[in-house]
Amino acid sequence: MRRVNAVVAGVLVAIAFSLLVGLTWWSLGLLIVAALAVGHLVRVDEYVPEVAISAMLVLGVTTVGNTAWARVLETLIGAVVGLGTNLLLPPPVWVEEAGESIEGLARRVRQLMLRIGEEAAGRMPSEQAAARLHEARRLDHDIIEVDAALRQAEDSLRLNPRVREGVLHRVVLRTGLDTLEICTVVLRVLARTLTDLTKEREPGTLFPAETGATLERLLSEIADAVVSFAVLVTTDVSENAESAEDRLTSQLREAAATRDKLAQLLLEQLQHDARQWQLHGAVLTEVNRMIDELDTEHRSHRLLEELDRATREQDGRLPWLSRLREHVHRRLRVPDRLRRNRRGKSRRSR
Repeated sequence: MRRVNAVVAGVLVAIAFSLLVGLTWWSLGLLIVAALAVGHLVRVDEYVPEVAISAMLVLGVTTVGNTAWARVLETLIGAVVGLGTNLLLPPPVWVEEAGESIEGLARRVRQLMLRIGEEAAGRMPSEQAAARLHEARRLDHDIIEVDAALRQAEDSLRLNPRVREGVLHRVVLRTGLDTLEICTVVLRVLARTLTDLTKEREPGTLFPAETGATLERLLSEIADAVVSFAVLVTTDVSENAESAEDRLTSQLREAAATRDKLAQLLLEQLQHDARQWQLHGAVLTEVNRMIDELDTEHRSHRLLEELDRATREQDGRLPWLSRLREHVHRRLRVPDRLRRNRRGKSRRSR
């Protein structure tokens, strides 16, 4: 619709210029400026250059009227053929592939966290800690690849007749990737903290035996929660989503209890040895931040915010569609409470 609108706007601008000034070197430049301004005025978004192109093509011929209507007719034929083809042969949906990419990223994060926990519980050389820091930094490249797969999935969901509630799918996957990206950043900071602590403690151990074992168990629990979070984000069926959410909640509860135990052990250790207390506090802060990011209530709040923002943006781009939807609701006399309940069920299914 935006493309047809852009072509029609360009044709009308060209007809107006042909009637007023005709084709001259200065009118062509003025035509381009006017067509671009009209394109922004009629809100054709990415098809603003199409307004200027159509206007130049029509103005550049001698038979303006015939060329103008031929340009509009050709655009309409192309739009009808494209829409018909998508209805008969719907394009593929790449949501499953994007979900696999997100789960793959979560599993790589888990493996790195397990290795960091195992090595932090023992005697970690500074070179080994630096290598883990380098691995954590390389996760940025994995995020770029996952983001590309997610963009492909978002494009496949847009105006696809095979997809219902495409906005919900896009928001769920995008917010899930944002959370995993925050976790990778925190993990990189944690790896840097342990590297600095290794340099200060070398050749001794990073932590006493009990503290190191508790940290290893905590990182293992958070690592499992990261994978459960990815599974929750990429699960379609509501029953499976509920079981994945219950599993994630249980794992985060265990991780919170282990974090409290680690905090108590670090406090007791600092009472006897206050060296590098700021690094010990940073370790506790970083693991606590990951637990907060993976929390289901935090995710639900973020998801509702993004859904509301996406809905407002869609209503802003297509206000007539919003008015039509409200008019249909009024004509059918659908109670507001029923509409809210339906929206709530749709959100809970994710």
